[in-house]
Amino acid sequence: MVPLLLVLLLALLLFGAGFALKALWIVAVVVLAFWLLGFLMRSTSAAGGRGRWYRW
Repeated sequence: MVPLLLVLLLALLLFGAGFALKALWIVAVVVLAFWLLGFLMRSTSAAGGRGRWYRW
């Protein structure tokens, strides 16, 4: 009985980790897309040149 419970617990942990990793990949792709849009659509300065693409 104990080995069966351990196998089920391991399967549950691996399924949860796989789902979390997939969700993190999706979040990372969305953040990358927003970063690229911000990089490509940055505003111009008063002199007509492109400003810094970062804010710090």
